[in-house]
Amino acid sequence: MKPLVLIVALSAGLAAQESPLLVWMNSIAQQELDLRDRVIGQIQDKASAAKRQEFVRTKVLQLIGGLPDYRGPLNAQVKAVHPENGYVIENVLFESLPGIFVTGNLYRPSAPGHYPGILIPLGHWEEGKPAVQRMATNFALKGFVVFTYDPLGQGERQQAYDWRIGGGLGGPGTTQHFMAGTQSILMGQSFARYRIWDAKRALDYLMSRPEVEQEKIGCTGCSGGGTLATYISALDPRIKVAAVSCFMQSFRSLFTAAIGDSEQSFPDFLASGLDETDYVESFAPKPWLITSTKDDFFTPAAAQQVVEEATKWYHVWDADNRVKWVVGPGPHGTPHMVREAIYEWMIRWLKDGHGDATEQSVNLVPDRLLQVTPKGQVSLLPGSRDIYQVINQTPRSRGSQAELLEYLRKWMRYERSEPRIQSESKDADGVTHFVFEGDSNLNITADLYGSPNTHASVILVNPYPRAAERAKKIEAAGYAVLVLNPRGVPEPANPPAMVGDWIDNTRAWLIGRNLPSLRAKDILRAIDLLESRGGKDINVVAREVPGIWALIAAAVDPRITKLWLDHTPVSFRPALESPLSTNLHDATMPGFAVKWDIADMAGALGNRKLTWVDPTNWMRKIVYAGDKFVYRSADAGEGEGDDILAIPGLR
Repeated sequence: MKPLVLIVALSAGLAAQESPLLVWMNSIAQQELDLRDRVIGQIQDKASAAKRQEFVRTKVLQLIGGLPDYRGPLNAQVKAVHPENGYVIENVLFESLPGIFVTGNLYRPSAPGHYPGILIPLGHWEEGKPAVQRMATNFALKGFVVFTYDPLGQGERQQAYDWRIGGGLGGPGTTQHFMAGTQSILMGQSFARYRIWDAKRALDYLMSRPEVEQEKIGCTGCSGGGTLATYISALDPRIKVAAVSCFMQSFRSLFTAAIGDSEQSFPDFLASGLDETDYVESFAPKPWLITSTKDDFFTPAAAQQVVEEATKWYHVWDADNRVKWVVGPGPHGTPHMVREAIYEWMIRWLKDGHGDATEQSVNLVPDRLLQVTPKGQVSLLPGSRDIYQVINQTPRSRGSQAELLEYLRKWMRYERSEPRIQSESKDADGVTHFVFEGDSNLNITADLYGSPNTHASVILVNPYPRAAERAKKIEAAGYAVLVLNPRGVPEPANPPAMVGDWIDNTRAWLIGRNLPSLRAKDILRAIDLLESRGGKDINVVAREVPGIWALIAAAVDPRITKLWLDHTPVSFRPALESPLSTNLHDATMPGFAVKWDIADMAGALGNRKLTWVDPTNWMRKIVYAGDKFVYRSADAGEGEGDDILAIPGLR
């Protein structure tokens, strides 16, 4: 049984290409980590260490948008009981939030008594909770009560579940995380808040059981489960012992590698002076085990960076023996050696060392016996909700246009200046190719057709279908045309379906940047370039999601006299009112949808000309949005209805 690591492995493959954008972002990440190192280096005593711990916990909760303010009942039900040889499995259903059902399995010894408890959050195994049956069974046989549960988007908790295909319409669990991840960020949160909340409520259930010793609670998990084990251990004082597998890395190495999905990387984490080691250090002096595997994409070398700093930190607490690192054989996962190390760690600290850590051979029950709901999916239960519905209920407060412009300028970090041209050359067709500086140490490229000092100018924002061909047509109609390639566009690899360029956007959020607004900044840098060549009447043309970047640029800069958008989404509301979206990462700005919508940026243009052709929702479907928009005929031929010049707007 292998975890679903397609998305994470892909991120490692993309990172290996070391794009200019990645190099630029990584330089910022390393500077932020340097600042953090200086802060950590000044902590030499328990008092200052305790102060740092409080800062970290407060900051993490702030960055994820806090935890839900809900104190309602779990409404827990035991749906089935399976007596086995020496242990019992119970199938459990509870509500994390109203209508958000959680399916889990509780493993306990057959003999009555009081036992330490173990919470096991799941990694990215599509089948969910059955994936840790071997470990959970062994813990029960060794005298522990174990609770493990399905994450959102996995097992019996598929989002956008469709009975006709027997799965989520958005694809596998990690893709479902990405969908909820961008929705959360639009609403000023992180998807991590809902995952942490599930873990907290699962812990509530575990500790509600009369068999469990309240002061002896451990938590362990691998991969995505290691992520949640890390979070809940650092944030919930009820966890007394932690064992995290195949997750803990320093962003010194991790930033250019497998940064993980939406709950694993949230906005401003590095910009706030944090690294993954902070979670371990927040737990001190309680016992924390880190495990790695030799051939994992979460490499032992990157884990060692965490271990070395955490070891020094535990020394400050006079608790050197309470942090440990184990490296097992093989790829991503928990091989036999690692599982036994985890058993030994929990036995040592929760049972005073009384017990045998040797893994027992067990008969694993079929997955169907671990199923909690009648039809295998919580979405088929009365009153069930998907997580997007909860995210969409986040309170909103209307923002003013002045606040909008301040918000956009903050993310853009643009100051008008003379363009810094790195190279300029003209080819045999008379096209001038520019390389110029978008930000310090980051160059962007553009191709100029015609002379801006004698004609009105058009910036054609890439990617645009057949951009060179269309640029020539527009030039022939009497314009100078600059085909602009904003930072990181076009990408050399095809991103996973629907989620778009998630990895570059996620990295930007980590370092306190935002790619949609920075790509808008690149448009303004292109205007600087045109103006330096005599350009005055400047128009911008963009298609699909890059139209959002053009809107941002036009909202803050009146030098854009006309804006022509094609197949650009008209509102964020469809993306929040549905579990599915396409390329939402490339348009998402943290917290934007709490106060504004896309129309507010369009409104900032005032009396300037805006031509918006065939507006869409976030599934690339054309929607009727009013008579102010332009709609093509469905049978318009190529070069007629699909041609920029065929629709009034630039004239």
